[in-house]
Amino acid sequence: MSSIHQFKVPSLNGGEIDFSAFAGKKIMVVNTASECGLTPQYEQLQELHEKFFEKVVIVGFPCNDFGGQEPGSESEIEKFCVFNYGVTFPLSGKVSVVGEKPHPVYKWLRNKSENGVESSEVEWNFQKYLLDEKGQYVKMLAPSVIPIDEQILDWLK
Repeated sequence: MSSIHQFKVPSLNGGEIDFSAFAGKKIMVVNTASECGLTPQYEQLQELHEKFFEKVVIVGFPCNDFGGQEPGSESEIEKFCVFNYGVTFPLSGKVSVVGEKPHPVYKWLRNKSENGVESSEVEWNFQKYLLDEKGQYVKMLAPSVIPIDEQILDWLK
């Protein structure tokens, strides 16, 4: 079975996010947006990042797929996240997570034939995908599940 460790993605600040560098840590992948009612989840994502950085890597994927809620440029998104929420966890370049051409990471996350566990649809901004230390898919959590929910805290133990 393949793992998320096979992917490299452009980062929001012009570098690269290499998922193989996260081997040995759990990974949470979250599609994000700056103008969503769920945008304050950035604060809890940053809190998780700071508290559990030795155990988990959070990777945000800004996207404009739902209600046009991420209209800004990559530099605008980065400034917003840093200024408003102090975000220091990795953010990818702006991507599409649904439609005919979803980003390859999201194609892998959404299809059982690729991730080996389950198929899912991305319902809205701030949907969470949890992966284990080997980069294997564990489960998907709905956007309404906050980052400091007991399900996530238990997963981190």
